[in-house]
Amino acid sequence: MGLKERREREKEARKRQILAAARRLLFKKGIQSTSINQIARTAELGVGTIYFYYQSKEEIFYSLQEEGLDIFFREIDAIGRAVTSPADKLRQTGLAYLRFSNEHRDYFDIINYFLATPSVILGSELKQQIDRKGSHILELIAGFIHTGISDGIFRPVDPKKYAVMFWGALHGLTQFKKLEETVLEGENHGRIFNYAVEQLIDGLKRTDEPLPRSDDR
Repeated sequence: MGLKERREREKEARKRQILAAARRLLFKKGIQSTSINQIARTAELGVGTIYFYYQSKEEIFYSLQEEGLDIFFREIDAIGRAVTSPADKLRQTGLAYLRFSNEHRDYFDIINYFLATPSVILGSELKQQIDRKGSHILELIAGFIHTGISDGIFRPVDPKKYAVMFWGALHGLTQFKKLEETVLEGENHGRIFNYAVEQLIDGLKRTDEPLPRSDDR
């Protein structure tokens, strides 16, 4: 391994160290009560080291959201590249989001944290960057819907609005996993999730049937 490659690996390891500390503090104290000094102490690094990689704590928390959204985007992009029907692409998107929430729980919780916060925490510029990341995912989902409409499989809807509704439904349904031992006692969250996704897909399908031919009457 060359010196340059070793230094790059060390930088990435240091960033992961900082982000891991910020993640722990976010869920323990909230973003408003977390400072750069606290992140530095938790990461066992100097404050100057933190500022070498990030200009502010907001930029650190932006990076956490960015990483999570990038992971999910790659999953949906791979689904889009597969040769399957638009309905199956939406079905696989649902499964991917549920899998993302289980396999990347920290990232999912971070995204949920900022979605549930009523105020804009990161500032307009960073928020716009995060919103663009989310928009890219919505564009992929809307593309699946648009293809289904063009192919005559789905009824005419506004693809972007339906994509927002679809992702919003996935996110809300995923939250119900926490209620398996109370509200959903005796029910399987995975089956309910899959049932709801199928209903959303069925809601897109055309219901008009051709009139019977004269020789069939």
